[in-house]
Amino acid sequence: MEQSTSLSASRLALLVGAFDRSPAYVGLADALRELIGDGRIAYGTRLPSERDLTEALGVSRTTVTRAYAVLRDTSYAQAQQGSGTFTRLPGGPTRALDRALWPTDVSAGVIDLVCAAATAPPGIAAAYADAAAELPAHLGGHGYYPAGMPALQAAIAASYDARGLPTAPEQIIVTPGALAATAVIGSALVGPRDRVLVESPTYPNAVQALRTGGGRLASIPLDPSGWDLDAVAHVLGKAGPRLVHVMPDFHNPTGLVMSEKERATYAKALARSGATAVVDEAHHLLRLDDAPALRPFACFSKDAVTVGSASKSVWGGLRLGWIRAPHALIDRLTRARVGLDLGAPVLEQLVLTRLLNGDHDAMVALQRDRLRTQRDALAAALASTLPEWTFRMPAGGMALWLELPSAGATALSVEAERHGVLLAPGPSFAPEGGLDRYLRIPYAVDASQLVEAVTRIAAAWAVVERTAAPRSTKRTGKASVLVA
Repeated sequence: MEQSTSLSASRLALLVGAFDRSPAYVGLADALRELIGDGRIAYGTRLPSERDLTEALGVSRTTVTRAYAVLRDTSYAQAQQGSGTFTRLPGGPTRALDRALWPTDVSAGVIDLVCAAATAPPGIAAAYADAAAELPAHLGGHGYYPAGMPALQAAIAASYDARGLPTAPEQIIVTPGALAATAVIGSALVGPRDRVLVESPTYPNAVQALRTGGGRLASIPLDPSGWDLDAVAHVLGKAGPRLVHVMPDFHNPTGLVMSEKERATYAKALARSGATAVVDEAHHLLRLDDAPALRPFACFSKDAVTVGSASKSVWGGLRLGWIRAPHALIDRLTRARVGLDLGAPVLEQLVLTRLLNGDHDAMVALQRDRLRTQRDALAAALASTLPEWTFRMPAGGMALWLELPSAGATALSVEAERHGVLLAPGPSFAPEGGLDRYLRIPYAVDASQLVEAVTRIAAAWAVVERTAAPRSTKRTGKASVLVA
């Protein structure tokens, strides 16, 4: 296969940075595998010659030779006689393109831990049946509601009122899911020269939706322990973004929650910079531990545009989301929305209206109970089976964000598929690369499946570790489990 890209030794030396030199060839190989695995070095790239890289790094020729050998042995590179060494990925080139998350059909016996979505709670079928009985009353109209059916707008607005954020029905735009809502915002508020600031890690599909208007991406690292608000303020001042995407409630994938004090501080930084917050609240109802509900981010940032969803708290098949925006932006958002679609399905809007005015809280409580049981089962299985993996026990949301003892999440996702488990490695959540030491595991499936999945993942990890270069040190002891 003809190769079209190459990488200079000086550029590669800059990318690998201060790699671990105990021993040097292992540290260099690990750094290169992480760069290849998360896409910062593209699939099929010609690596520098051993001689050139030796000079650029200031290491021995043996170090580079042995590091390249490790890449070949672990399927991250392939030597072509007379042409050089080219990057590869375990599992083939499609892995290089696997940059977003989407639901897939899986074979029998395969456990899907990529899609973080729970099954429908009891009572949802009855809600659909009741809504279907109500549908004939609406068939005499055209069925288009660009901003949503008025009764649903009112019900969603009332839910914000109850949370301490006064909201008029006309501030709500109903969409076919949260991603559609995010795409409307990106189309309406971002132009080709505008910057969009996102966190890393973050939910990749939301990033793509925000770029609908052609905005340029900038990212800020999100520390595993929380938001570095000084760093946020610095980046806001330096990058000058038009929009800032933030998930203050059970952040996906980390599960972090922003305190009210942090929300106030963040909002002040946004006001100083003139940036508008796009607040993703898809998980805010999935509070699993006993803790008081926090006021919406928009209580602190009056210009914020908030995205909500029924898909996580109720069921993914209920494809409805919404935008809650300041009055001044509603016309602009509605015009952009009409450019994408003319409204959400009437039947689904009738279903959600009935739920919000009746059984919604009870259904969410059932989902919380199931998720809590499944979260605890997953955490226990990981602590018992993979004690070297660390994670922060989330107080809500749908997933654990795990740190592995070494880079290898991409390789693990490939090997785990051979063991009948589908995984989303950390680089899938890194807008600009990195995070190959991290892995997201949702606890949205049955507890017994999660326990079985951990057994299979452990077997896959053992294969990954055997095929990796030997390390001079190993971490031992029980899993580090913190409380979020």
